[in-house]
Amino acid sequence: MIPDLQMSVLCDDVRQERSGKFILIGLFDVIGMPQFPALFPRVCIVNRWCSGQGVFKEKTRIVGPDNGIVIAEGQGIPVQLQNAEATVTNVEFFMNLKFDKEGVYWIEVLLDDDLKLRYPLRVNRVQSSPMPQGDAMPA
Repeated sequence: MIPDLQMSVLCDDVRQERSGKFILIGLFDVIGMPQFPALFPRVCIVNRWCSGQGVFKEKTRIVGPDNGIVIAEGQGIPVQLQNAEATVTNVEFFMNLKFDKEGVYWIEVLLDDDLKLRYPLRVNRVQSSPMPQGDAMPA
């Protein structure tokens, strides 16, 4: 039985308690960069599967704003569900992502090469904020 993708979340980091609970740190859907091309140090994608049974292969990728160029792709993670009540939470880190330009990038989650979910990641240009008047840099 093919599982459902219960959630897919972008965040800065993930911790797991001894009890098995996941702690997601810094959820986001927008990245601000002062210039392009730019390197973003780390993106974590957390996917949770449920209501299925069997062994499958998950693949997560990030697609550029031109809807075709894959800028990052995971190695493929097994999804093994013993029964319909079981859940699997997969965590994948993407390091030093290169964004050539601002725009809407896409997170795609596939199961056995079948697209299950696609959602936007906006990458915007932001101006560096000037130092407030009257504040001086320490000597």
